[in-house]
Amino acid sequence: MSQEQIQELSQVQKLSQSITQQQLLQAQLIELPIAQLVERVNAEMDDNPALELNTGDEPDDNDFNDNLDNNDDNDTTDDYEREERQSALDAALESIGRDDEELPVYHPGQSYQEEREEIIYGASQSFYDLLNEQMGMIDLTDQQRNIMEYLIGSLDEDGLLRKSLESISDELAIYQNIDASADDILHVLRILQTFDPAGIGARDLQECLLLQIQRREPSRLRDLMMRVVNDFFEAFTKKHWQRIQQALRLNDLQAKTLIDELRKLNPKPGASLGETVGRSLQQITPDFIIDTHDDGSVTFQLNYADVPELHVSQSFTDTLREYQDNREHMSRQMKEALLYTKKKIDAAQQFIEAIKVRNHTLIVTMQAIIQWQHRYFEEGDEALLRPMILKDIAEKTGLDLSTVSRVSNSKYAQTRWGTFPLRHFFTDGYVTAEGDELSTREIKAALRDLIAAEDKQHPYSDETLCQLLASQGYPIARRTVAKYREQLGIPVARLRK
Repeated sequence: MSQEQIQELSQVQKLSQSITQQQLLQAQLIELPIAQLVERVNAEMDDNPALELNTGDEPDDNDFNDNLDNNDDNDTTDDYEREERQSALDAALESIGRDDEELPVYHPGQSYQEEREEIIYGASQSFYDLLNEQMGMIDLTDQQRNIMEYLIGSLDEDGLLRKSLESISDELAIYQNIDASADDILHVLRILQTFDPAGIGARDLQECLLLQIQRREPSRLRDLMMRVVNDFFEAFTKKHWQRIQQALRLNDLQAKTLIDELRKLNPKPGASLGETVGRSLQQITPDFIIDTHDDGSVTFQLNYADVPELHVSQSFTDTLREYQDNREHMSRQMKEALLYTKKKIDAAQQFIEAIKVRNHTLIVTMQAIIQWQHRYFEEGDEALLRPMILKDIAEKTGLDLSTVSRVSNSKYAQTRWGTFPLRHFFTDGYVTAEGDELSTREIKAALRDLIAAEDKQHPYSDETLCQLLASQGYPIARRTVAKYREQLGIPVARLRK
């Protein structure tokens, strides 16, 4: 191989590595909530003297490469790649803007929902961040890590995985280009289920409780708890304690001890972790400020908070120009200084570019969410949340599904109705026999209202609730009523008297 071919190959490898590092940097910054972004920016400024605060007194000269080194193929290609990414994001943003102009203007009326208490979230780390931290502490292959990230992003607010492994396999193939069988995903899910808190990643209540019991020290009490959840789960959910006591041949003291321990199990490990995190004294700063105006229009802005505005140091760019003008007469020491200066300037420019990409990505994502859930942002009524999943926003924005997941997992939005994590605005749909798609939030809100208005001396059975919901336009099965009632934390009829 000739020297020229070796140099060309080296340049190609260097370019490929540079693009990969830039994409990685962008992904990292997109994932950070505002508080952590401030910390990252300050740390970057401490590490790179070519990165300075933009006070407005000095010109921002971030395009110096075009003027100083037009013959540098790497820089030219980097510029081209940046322009391509920027154009794609701008096009997506412009397209969404046109969609918004076609939205009907709904004038907010009196909501039938009771006045909500404002929700305060009190930690700089989300529930999903803590799971990702635990993932970083174990050895996984690249494919397993990608599957794990997708599983974590698919957990609901209770920390449970409601999707089937087959549907996750399909989604990974379509949106992530990952060929993973249901068995491959199950293997990674088993690893996720070893994370804290116990019960995380379970696919239903029974598995959630079993995962918690399995972590206990071996004992007769542990064996009895396993038997109850495995063999008498229906009796356990209906609190038929006497039947369980007789089946296991326990005396009253043994039965009481067993029941007390079973009651300590947590059916919502994700929610409990959120409560623990929420006790932190540090309050989350929302990443988005959403305003609902009296005419029904909805606008928003990124909350830049204390994020410093950055530019490349003028002294560094001047120094680089000086070195460039004296290339032919440079000593070895000057060449080393040139390489150091250019390295720092390149890193500063790439970091500034990654911040811009982050901002555009957040804007594109939130614009799509608002457009999709426009009625909700007008009135703040959860029943107005339309079925919306990550795939819907990915398709609307043209962004990768994993990018939308990164934005949604750790960001918060301040609205007229309270401050919520972005995942609050996502909700699964229920498809009726006629093909109509209903929001599960809407159905749950109707179910909650029916139970709140019932005669407490004669509470509705699940079958009656099923019929009443059908009369209101929600034709769901009785077992679905029972599932939604359990998710709302509402006991069966006989325990509501």
